[in-house]
Amino acid sequence: MRTLFLHPPSYDGFDGGAGARYQMKREVRSFWYPTWLAQPAALVEGSKLIDAPPHRLKFDGIAPELNNRDLVVMHTSTPSFKADVRTAERIKTVKPDIKIGFIGAKVAVEPEKSLIAAPAVDFVARNEFDFTIKEVADGRPWKDIKGLSYRNPAGLIVHNENREVLENMDALPWVTPVYKRDLTIENYFGGYLLHPYISFYTGRGCKSRCTFCLWPQTVGGHRYRVRSVEDVVGEMKWAKDAFPNVKEFFFDDDTLTDNLPRVEALAKELGKLGVTWSCNAKANVPRRTLAVMKDNGLRLLLVGYESGNQQILFNIKKGMRVEFARRFTKDCHELGIVIHGTFILGLPGETRETIQETLDFAKEINPHTIQVSLAAPYPGTFLYRQAKENGWLYNEEIDLLTQEGTQIAPLNYPHLSHTEIFASVEDFYRKFYFRPSKIASIVAEMIASPAMMKRRLREGIEFFQFLRSRRDAA
Repeated sequence: MRTLFLHPPSYDGFDGGAGARYQMKREVRSFWYPTWLAQPAALVEGSKLIDAPPHRLKFDGIAPELNNRDLVVMHTSTPSFKADVRTAERIKTVKPDIKIGFIGAKVAVEPEKSLIAAPAVDFVARNEFDFTIKEVADGRPWKDIKGLSYRNPAGLIVHNENREVLENMDALPWVTPVYKRDLTIENYFGGYLLHPYISFYTGRGCKSRCTFCLWPQTVGGHRYRVRSVEDVVGEMKWAKDAFPNVKEFFFDDDTLTDNLPRVEALAKELGKLGVTWSCNAKANVPRRTLAVMKDNGLRLLLVGYESGNQQILFNIKKGMRVEFARRFTKDCHELGIVIHGTFILGLPGETRETIQETLDFAKEINPHTIQVSLAAPYPGTFLYRQAKENGWLYNEEIDLLTQEGTQIAPLNYPHLSHTEIFASVEDFYRKFYFRPSKIASIVAEMIASPAMMKRRLREGIEFFQFLRSRRDAA
Protein backbone atom coordinates (compact mmCIF):
# COMPACT_ATOMS: atom_id res chain seq x y z
CA MET A 1 0.00 0.00 0.00
CA ARG A 2 1.22 3.48 -0.83
CA THR A 3 1.73 4.75 2.70
CA LEU A 4 1.86 8.23 4.21
CA PHE A 5 3.20 8.62 7.74
CA LEU A 6 1.79 11.80 9.24
CA HIS A 7 2.23 14.02 12.23
CA PRO A 8 -0.89 16.08 11.56
CA PRO A 9 -1.23 19.85 11.75
CA SER A 10 -1.81 21.05 15.28
CA TYR A 11 -1.79 24.16 17.43
CA ASP A 12 0.71 26.70 16.17
CA GLY A 13 4.00 25.90 17.87
CA PHE A 14 2.83 22.59 19.38
CA ASP A 15 5.54 19.94 19.18
CA GLY A 16 3.97 16.76 17.84
CA GLY A 17 7.22 14.84 18.12
CA ALA A 18 7.48 15.34 21.86
CA GLY A 19 3.79 15.94 22.51
CA ALA A 20 3.22 12.41 23.72
CA ARG A 21 5.35 13.20 26.75
CA TYR A 22 5.39 16.98 27.08
CA GLN A 23 1.84 18.05 26.26
CA MET A 24 2.47 21.70 25.71
CA LYS A 25 3.87 24.48 23.64
CA ARG A 26 7.24 24.77 25.28
CA GLU A 27 8.91 27.87 26.63
CA VAL A 28 10.84 28.54 23.43
CA ARG A 29 10.34 27.19 19.92
CA SER A 30 11.17 23.50 20.11
CA PHE A 31 10.49 20.67 17.71
CA TRP A 32 11.53 17.08 18.30
CA TYR A 33 12.13 14.61 15.50
CA PRO A 34 9.22 12.24 14.66
CA THR A 35 11.38 9.19 15.26
CA TRP A 36 8.46 6.94 16.23
CA LEU A 37 6.96 7.58 12.77
CA ALA A 38 10.27 7.51 10.92
CA GLN A 39 11.03 4.01 12.21
CA PRO A 40 8.10 2.22 10.52
CA ALA A 41 8.46 4.58 7.55
CA ALA A 42 11.95 3.19 7.09
CA LEU A 43 10.45 -0.33 6.92
CA VAL A 44 7.83 0.50 4.26
CA GLU A 45 9.11 0.81 0.72
CA GLY A 46 7.89 3.88 -1.15
CA SER A 47 6.53 5.55 1.99
CA LYS A 48 6.56 9.26 2.74
CA LEU A 49 6.78 11.04 6.10
CA ILE A 50 5.13 14.43 6.63
CA ASP A 51 5.78 16.18 9.94
CA ALA A 52 3.36 19.07 9.66
CA PRO A 53 3.96 21.25 12.77
CA PRO A 54 7.67 22.14 12.31
CA HIS A 55 7.17 22.54 8.56
CA ARG A 56 4.24 24.91 9.21
CA LEU A 57 1.87 22.83 7.09
CA LYS A 58 -1.87 23.14 7.42
CA PHE A 59 -4.33 20.57 6.16
CA ASP A 60 -4.54 22.16 2.71
CA GLY A 61 -0.81 21.65 2.33
CA ILE A 62 -1.17 17.93 3.03
CA ALA A 63 -4.36 17.19 1.07
CA PRO A 64 -2.74 16.86 -2.40
CA GLU A 65 -0.54 14.03 -1.13
CA LEU A 66 -3.60 11.99 -0.10
CA ASN A 67 -4.53 11.26 -3.72
CA ASN A 68 -1.22 9.38 -4.09
CA ARG A 69 -1.77 7.21 -1.01
CA ASP A 70 -3.78 4.16 0.05
CA LEU A 71 -2.87 4.25 3.73
CA VAL A 72 -2.26 7.02 6.27
CA VAL A 73 -0.56 6.22 9.58
CA MET A 74 -0.84 9.01 12.17
CA HIS A 75 0.95 9.36 15.48
CA THR A 76 -1.43 10.48 18.20
CA SER A 77 -1.28 11.17 21.93
CA THR A 78 -3.67 11.82 24.78
CA PRO A 79 -3.45 15.64 24.49
CA SER A 80 -3.65 15.71 20.70
CA PHE A 81 -6.16 12.88 20.17
CA LYS A 82 -9.29 14.98 19.59
CA ALA A 83 -7.52 17.21 17.08
CA ASP A 84 -6.02 14.16 15.35
CA VAL A 85 -9.47 12.58 15.02
CA ARG A 86 -10.71 15.73 13.32
CA THR A 87 -7.81 15.47 10.88
CA ALA A 88 -8.72 11.84 10.15
CA GLU A 89 -12.28 12.90 9.43
CA ARG A 90 -11.05 15.55 6.98
CA ILE A 91 -8.82 13.01 5.28
CA LYS A 92 -11.84 10.76 4.67
CA THR A 93 -13.74 13.63 3.08
CA VAL A 94 -10.88 14.06 0.59
CA LYS A 95 -10.48 10.32 -0.10
CA PRO A 96 -13.24 8.19 1.45
CA ASP A 97 -11.65 4.81 0.61
CA ILE A 98 -8.27 5.57 2.14
CA LYS A 99 -7.33 3.52 5.21
CA ILE A 100 -6.30 5.37 8.37
CA GLY A 101 -4.39 3.92 11.31
CA PHE A 102 -3.29 5.50 14.58
CA ILE A 103 -0.14 4.65 16.54
CA GLY A 104 1.14 5.94 19.88
CA ALA A 105 0.80 5.33 23.60
CA LYS A 106 -2.77 6.64 23.70
CA VAL A 107 -4.12 3.95 21.38
CA ALA A 108 -1.75 1.31 22.75
CA VAL A 109 -3.46 1.39 26.15
CA GLU A 110 -6.97 2.36 25.02
CA PRO A 111 -7.48 0.67 21.64
CA GLU A 112 -11.23 0.04 21.91
CA LYS A 113 -12.03 3.39 23.48
CA SER A 114 -9.97 5.13 20.80
CA LEU A 115 -11.68 3.35 17.91
CA ILE A 116 -15.13 4.05 19.34
CA ALA A 117 -14.24 7.74 19.67
CA ALA A 118 -12.82 7.88 16.14
CA PRO A 119 -15.16 6.36 13.52
CA ALA A 120 -12.90 7.65 10.73
CA VAL A 121 -9.99 5.55 12.02
CA ASP A 122 -9.89 2.01 10.61
CA PHE A 123 -7.30 0.47 12.94
CA VAL A 124 -4.83 1.14 15.72
CA ALA A 125 -1.49 -0.59 16.24
CA ARG A 126 -0.78 -1.43 19.84
CA ASN A 127 2.46 -1.42 21.80
CA GLU A 128 5.65 -1.74 19.71
CA PHE A 129 4.07 -1.12 16.34
CA ASP A 130 6.86 -1.00 13.74
CA PHE A 131 6.38 -4.41 12.18
CA THR A 132 2.62 -4.31 12.74
CA ILE A 133 2.48 -1.30 10.43
CA LYS A 134 4.82 -2.93 7.94
CA GLU A 135 2.51 -5.92 7.66
CA VAL A 136 -0.52 -3.66 7.12
CA ALA A 137 1.36 -1.75 4.41
CA ASP A 138 2.48 -5.03 2.81
CA GLY A 139 -1.18 -5.97 2.38
CA ARG A 140 -1.29 -8.87 4.83
CA PRO A 141 -4.85 -9.79 5.94
CA TRP A 142 -5.63 -7.81 9.06
CA LYS A 143 -6.90 -10.88 10.92
CA ASP A 144 -3.38 -12.33 10.72
CA ILE A 145 -1.48 -9.28 12.02
CA LYS A 146 -0.39 -9.38 15.64
CA GLY A 147 -0.75 -6.21 17.69
CA LEU A 148 -3.62 -4.86 15.55
CA SER A 149 -7.05 -3.65 16.69
CA TYR A 150 -9.47 -2.89 13.86
CA ARG A 151 -13.04 -2.75 12.58
CA ASN A 152 -14.03 -5.81 10.61
CA PRO A 153 -16.37 -5.59 7.57
CA ALA A 154 -19.37 -5.84 9.89
CA GLY A 155 -18.14 -2.82 11.86
CA LEU A 156 -17.22 -4.81 14.95
CA ILE A 157 -13.96 -4.04 16.76
CA VAL A 158 -11.50 -6.93 16.79
CA HIS A 159 -8.34 -7.16 18.90
CA ASN A 160 -5.70 -9.54 17.58
CA GLU A 161 -3.18 -11.19 19.89
CA ASN A 162 -0.27 -9.10 21.13
CA ARG A 163 2.92 -8.81 19.16
CA GLU A 164 6.09 -10.08 20.80
CA VAL A 165 8.52 -7.47 22.10
CA LEU A 166 11.32 -6.86 19.62
CA GLU A 167 14.56 -8.31 20.96
CA ASN A 168 16.95 -7.79 18.04
CA MET A 169 17.05 -4.01 17.86
CA ASP A 170 19.50 -4.14 14.96
CA ALA A 171 16.59 -5.53 12.88
CA LEU A 172 15.23 -1.99 12.73
CA PRO A 173 16.51 0.11 9.82
CA TRP A 174 18.12 3.47 10.40
CA VAL A 175 15.84 6.49 10.68
CA THR A 176 18.28 9.17 9.54
CA PRO A 177 17.86 8.31 5.81
CA VAL A 178 14.13 9.03 6.27
CA TYR A 179 15.04 12.37 7.85
CA LYS A 180 17.24 13.11 4.85
CA ARG A 181 14.53 12.15 2.38
CA ASP A 182 11.48 13.82 3.94
CA LEU A 183 12.41 16.42 6.56
CA THR A 184 14.02 19.85 6.63
CA ILE A 185 16.32 19.46 9.59
CA GLU A 186 16.78 23.21 10.04
CA ASN A 187 13.12 23.32 11.18
CA TYR A 188 13.93 21.30 14.30
CA PHE A 189 15.01 23.21 17.40
CA GLY A 190 15.89 22.27 20.96
CA GLY A 191 16.23 25.13 23.41
CA TYR A 192 19.26 23.47 25.00
CA LEU A 193 20.78 21.84 21.88
CA LEU A 194 23.08 23.31 19.25
CA HIS A 195 21.36 24.11 15.96
CA PRO A 196 20.85 22.27 13.73
CA TYR A 197 20.71 19.03 15.64
CA ILE A 198 19.56 15.45 14.97
CA SER A 199 18.12 12.97 17.45
CA PHE A 200 17.42 9.26 17.32
CA TYR A 201 17.34 6.19 19.55
CA THR A 202 20.01 3.57 20.26
CA GLY A 203 17.62 1.42 22.31
CA ARG A 204 14.16 1.20 23.85
CA GLY A 205 12.86 0.66 27.34
CA CYS A 206 13.87 1.94 30.76
CA LYS A 207 14.45 -0.10 33.90
CA SER A 208 13.27 2.76 36.12
CA ARG A 209 9.73 2.63 37.52
CA CYS A 210 8.81 6.32 37.64
CA THR A 211 5.04 6.41 38.12
CA PHE A 212 4.45 9.30 35.71
CA CYS A 213 6.68 8.24 32.80
CA LEU A 214 4.67 7.23 29.76
CA TRP A 215 6.76 5.20 27.34
CA PRO A 216 8.16 2.45 29.60
CA GLN A 217 4.66 1.80 30.97
CA THR A 218 2.91 1.70 27.61
CA VAL A 219 5.17 0.94 24.63
CA GLY A 220 8.86 0.52 25.44
CA GLY A 221 8.74 -1.64 28.56
CA HIS A 222 11.11 -1.76 31.51
CA ARG A 223 13.89 -3.78 29.90
CA TYR A 224 16.46 -1.64 28.14
CA ARG A 225 16.88 -3.34 24.74
CA VAL A 226 19.72 -1.86 22.75
CA ARG A 227 21.20 -1.73 19.30
CA SER A 228 24.76 -2.93 18.97
CA VAL A 229 27.44 -0.28 19.30
CA GLU A 230 28.54 -1.17 15.75
CA ASP A 231 25.06 -0.47 14.36
CA VAL A 232 24.78 2.88 16.16
CA VAL A 233 28.23 3.96 15.02
CA GLY A 234 27.39 2.91 11.47
CA GLU A 235 24.35 5.20 11.47
CA MET A 236 26.38 8.00 13.02
CA LYS A 237 28.98 7.73 10.27
CA TRP A 238 26.25 7.84 7.63
CA ALA A 239 24.49 10.79 9.28
CA LYS A 240 27.71 12.73 9.74
CA ASP A 241 28.34 12.54 5.99
CA ALA A 242 24.69 13.11 5.03
CA PHE A 243 24.24 16.15 7.30
CA PRO A 244 27.56 18.03 7.32
CA ASN A 245 25.91 21.11 8.85
CA VAL A 246 24.65 19.29 11.97
CA LYS A 247 26.31 20.62 15.11
CA GLU A 248 25.04 18.08 17.63
CA PHE A 249 23.59 14.56 17.80
CA PHE A 250 21.18 13.72 20.62
CA PHE A 251 20.44 10.15 21.74
CA ASP A 252 16.82 10.08 22.88
CA ASP A 253 16.90 6.75 24.75
CA ASP A 254 14.98 7.14 28.02
CA THR A 255 18.29 6.67 29.83
CA LEU A 256 21.33 5.91 27.70
CA THR A 257 23.39 5.70 30.89
CA ASP A 258 21.45 2.72 32.28
CA ASN A 259 24.14 0.47 30.79
CA LEU A 260 27.48 1.91 31.90
CA PRO A 261 29.86 -0.46 30.02
CA ARG A 262 27.89 0.08 26.80
CA VAL A 263 27.73 3.87 27.06
CA GLU A 264 31.49 3.99 27.71
CA ALA A 265 32.14 1.74 24.69
CA LEU A 266 29.82 3.85 22.55
CA ALA A 267 31.43 7.08 23.74
CA LYS A 268 34.89 5.87 22.76
CA GLU A 269 33.68 5.06 19.23
CA LEU A 270 31.96 8.44 18.95
CA GLY A 271 35.18 10.09 20.06
CA LYS A 272 36.91 8.57 17.04
CA LEU A 273 34.29 10.19 14.78
CA GLY A 274 34.88 13.62 16.29
CA VAL A 275 31.18 14.39 16.74
CA THR A 276 29.49 16.47 19.42
CA TRP A 277 26.73 14.54 21.15
CA SER A 278 24.28 14.66 24.07
CA CYS A 279 21.85 12.29 25.75
CA ASN A 280 19.34 11.70 28.54
CA ALA A 281 20.79 10.61 31.87
CA LYS A 282 19.74 9.81 35.42
CA ALA A 283 21.50 11.82 38.10
CA ASN A 284 23.47 8.82 39.31
CA VAL A 285 26.17 8.35 36.67
CA PRO A 286 29.57 7.83 38.35
CA ARG A 287 32.27 10.40 37.74
CA ARG A 288 34.50 7.89 35.94
CA THR A 289 31.84 7.24 33.29
CA LEU A 290 31.09 10.94 32.99
CA ALA A 291 34.76 11.60 32.33
CA VAL A 292 34.90 8.95 29.58
CA MET A 293 31.81 10.47 27.95
CA LYS A 294 33.12 14.03 28.21
CA ASP A 295 36.53 13.07 26.80
CA ASN A 296 34.80 11.59 23.76
CA GLY A 297 32.55 14.41 22.60
CA LEU A 298 29.73 14.60 25.16
CA ARG A 299 28.54 18.18 25.52
CA LEU A 300 25.23 18.06 27.40
CA LEU A 301 23.10 15.80 29.56
CA LEU A 302 19.34 16.11 29.85
CA VAL A 303 18.65 15.16 33.46
CA GLY A 304 15.25 14.47 34.98
CA TYR A 305 15.60 15.72 38.54
CA GLU A 306 11.79 16.07 38.90
CA SER A 307 11.86 17.30 42.51
CA GLY A 308 14.20 18.46 45.23
CA ASN A 309 12.09 16.78 47.90
CA GLN A 310 13.15 13.25 48.82
CA GLN A 311 9.69 12.07 49.85
CA ILE A 312 8.23 13.06 46.47
CA LEU A 313 11.02 11.11 44.76
CA PHE A 314 10.03 8.13 46.88
CA ASN A 315 6.36 8.68 46.04
CA ILE A 316 7.01 8.55 42.29
CA LYS A 317 9.44 5.60 42.58
CA LYS A 318 12.22 7.64 41.01
CA GLY A 319 14.94 5.50 42.55
CA MET A 320 17.07 8.55 43.21
CA ARG A 321 18.39 10.30 46.29
CA VAL A 322 18.78 14.05 46.40
CA GLU A 323 22.32 13.82 47.76
CA PHE A 324 23.35 11.61 44.81
CA ALA A 325 21.90 14.16 42.41
CA ARG A 326 23.89 16.91 44.12
CA ARG A 327 27.15 14.97 43.81
CA PHE A 328 26.44 13.99 40.20
CA THR A 329 25.71 17.61 39.25
CA LYS A 330 28.86 18.83 40.99
CA ASP A 331 30.85 16.27 38.99
CA CYS A 332 29.28 17.48 35.74
CA HIS A 333 30.07 21.10 36.53
CA GLU A 334 33.68 20.25 37.35
CA LEU A 335 34.08 18.17 34.18
CA GLY A 336 32.54 20.88 32.00
CA ILE A 337 29.40 18.93 31.07
CA VAL A 338 26.40 21.19 30.40
CA ILE A 339 23.13 20.20 32.09
CA HIS A 340 19.56 20.82 31.01
CA GLY A 341 17.54 19.97 34.09
CA THR A 342 13.87 19.02 34.05
CA PHE A 343 11.49 19.42 36.96
CA ILE A 344 7.84 18.45 37.47
CA LEU A 345 5.44 20.31 39.72
CA GLY A 346 2.26 18.81 41.13
CA LEU A 347 3.44 15.25 41.73
CA PRO A 348 1.87 13.27 44.61
CA GLY A 349 2.95 14.76 47.92
CA GLU A 350 3.45 18.24 46.47
CA THR A 351 2.81 21.19 48.77
CA ARG A 352 3.62 24.88 48.63
CA GLU A 353 6.65 24.06 50.78
CA THR A 354 7.95 21.28 48.51
CA ILE A 355 7.60 23.52 45.45
CA GLN A 356 9.81 26.05 47.21
CA GLU A 357 12.19 23.25 48.21
CA THR A 358 12.52 22.16 44.56
CA LEU A 359 13.11 25.75 43.45
CA ASP A 360 15.82 26.15 46.10
CA PHE A 361 17.36 22.86 44.96
CA ALA A 362 17.34 23.99 41.31
CA LYS A 363 19.07 27.23 42.22
CA GLU A 364 21.63 25.35 44.31
CA ILE A 365 22.65 22.81 41.64
CA ASN A 366 22.23 25.46 38.92
CA PRO A 367 21.72 23.61 35.61
CA HIS A 368 22.55 25.70 32.56
CA THR A 369 18.90 25.59 31.45
CA ILE A 370 15.72 24.09 32.88
CA GLN A 371 12.31 22.83 31.83
CA VAL A 372 9.45 22.97 34.33
CA SER A 373 6.42 20.81 33.55
CA LEU A 374 3.13 20.09 35.23
CA ALA A 375 2.50 16.53 36.41
CA ALA A 376 0.40 14.83 33.73
CA PRO A 377 -1.47 11.59 34.51
CA TYR A 378 -1.52 9.84 31.14
CA PRO A 379 -3.75 6.77 30.73
CA GLY A 380 -1.68 3.63 31.09
CA THR A 381 0.54 5.03 33.84
CA PHE A 382 0.53 4.27 37.56
CA LEU A 383 0.04 8.00 38.20
CA TYR A 384 -3.19 7.97 36.18
CA ARG A 385 -4.60 5.01 38.13
CA GLN A 386 -3.50 6.64 41.37
CA ALA A 387 -5.18 9.92 40.44
CA LYS A 388 -8.43 8.19 39.47
CA GLU A 389 -8.53 6.16 42.70
CA ASN A 390 -7.86 9.19 44.90
CA GLY A 391 -10.09 11.66 43.09
CA TRP A 392 -7.21 13.95 42.16
CA LEU A 393 -8.37 14.64 38.59
CA TYR A 394 -10.25 17.90 38.56
CA ASN A 395 -11.39 17.09 35.00
CA GLU A 396 -12.29 13.42 34.44
CA GLU A 397 -11.78 13.85 30.71
CA ILE A 398 -8.19 14.97 31.41
CA ASP A 399 -8.16 17.45 28.55
CA LEU A 400 -4.47 18.25 28.94
CA LEU A 401 -4.38 21.25 26.61
CA THR A 402 -6.21 24.51 26.24
CA GLN A 403 -7.56 25.39 22.80
CA GLU A 404 -4.29 27.23 22.17
CA GLY A 405 -2.08 24.25 22.94
CA THR A 406 -1.02 25.41 26.41
CA GLN A 407 -0.62 22.77 29.10
CA ILE A 408 -3.08 22.69 31.99
CA ALA A 409 -2.65 21.35 35.53
CA PRO A 410 -4.96 18.31 35.72
CA LEU A 411 -4.19 17.26 39.30
CA ASN A 412 -6.01 18.88 42.19
CA TYR A 413 -5.22 18.06 45.83
CA PRO A 414 -7.23 19.00 48.95
CA HIS A 415 -4.29 21.04 50.22
CA LEU A 416 -3.05 22.36 46.86
CA SER A 417 -5.35 23.38 44.02
CA HIS A 418 -4.65 22.86 40.33
CA THR A 419 -4.67 26.65 39.85
CA GLU A 420 -1.88 27.05 42.42
CA ILE A 421 0.14 24.31 40.74
CA PHE A 422 -0.36 25.96 37.35
CA ALA A 423 0.77 29.36 38.65
CA SER A 424 3.84 27.87 40.32
CA VAL A 425 5.44 27.06 36.94
CA GLU A 426 5.76 30.71 35.93
CA ASP A 427 6.97 31.63 39.40
CA PHE A 428 9.60 28.86 39.21
CA TYR A 429 10.91 30.03 35.85
CA ARG A 430 11.09 33.67 36.91
CA LYS A 431 12.89 33.00 40.17
CA PHE A 432 15.37 30.63 38.54
CA TYR A 433 16.27 32.72 35.49
CA PHE A 434 15.89 36.25 36.83
CA ARG A 435 18.84 35.98 39.19
CA PRO A 436 21.88 38.22 38.71
CA SER A 437 24.22 35.22 38.39
CA LYS A 438 22.07 33.47 35.82
CA ILE A 439 21.49 36.64 33.81
CA ALA A 440 25.25 37.29 33.85
CA SER A 441 26.01 33.80 32.52
CA ILE A 442 23.49 34.19 29.69
CA VAL A 443 24.87 37.62 28.77
CA ALA A 444 28.43 36.24 28.76
CA GLU A 445 27.30 33.42 26.48
CA MET A 446 25.75 35.97 24.09
CA ILE A 447 28.80 38.22 24.05
CA ALA A 448 31.03 35.28 23.20
CA SER A 449 29.00 34.32 20.12
CA PRO A 450 27.02 36.56 17.74
CA ALA A 451 25.01 33.51 16.63
CA MET A 452 24.17 32.71 20.24
CA MET A 453 23.21 36.34 20.85
CA LYS A 454 20.71 36.20 17.98
CA ARG A 455 19.33 32.90 19.22
CA ARG A 456 19.01 33.94 22.87
CA LEU A 457 17.27 37.17 21.92
CA ARG A 458 14.73 35.22 19.86
CA GLU A 459 14.26 32.72 22.67
CA GLY A 460 13.85 35.55 25.17
CA ILE A 461 10.96 36.96 23.17
CA GLU A 462 9.42 33.50 22.86
CA PHE A 463 9.86 32.89 26.59
CA PHE A 464 7.95 36.04 27.52
CA GLN A 465 5.24 35.12 25.01
CA PHE A 466 5.05 31.70 26.65
CA LEU A 467 4.56 33.27 30.08
CA ARG A 468 1.87 35.58 28.68
CA SER A 469 0.02 32.67 27.08
CA ARG A 470 -0.01 30.82 30.39
CA ARG A 471 -1.47 33.86 32.11
CA ASP A 472 -4.19 34.03 29.48
CA ALA A 473 -4.94 30.31 29.95
CA ALA A 474 -5.13 30.55 33.73
